[in-house]
Amino acid sequence: MVAVAAPAVDGKANAAVCAAVADALGVRARDVRIVGGLRSRDKLLEITGGDEDLAARIAGLLTGGGAGR
Repeated sequence: MVAVAAPAVDGKANAAVCAAVADALGVRARDVRIVGGLRSRDKLLEITGGDEDLAARIAGLLTGGGAGR
């Protein structure tokens, strides 16, 4: 789960979600985009530009082990 303080106005909350996920995964913010759920609390993200360790960092976050960077 990602929680942000930005208001859900003018895409600010969506941008904050992308920035938070990018930071947690060690990728550029422009490499994270919302491909589903723009107006929903549940979002589907696409992450590009990652390296071979990206899958391990995602797995670490999902299991509560941190980003592993």
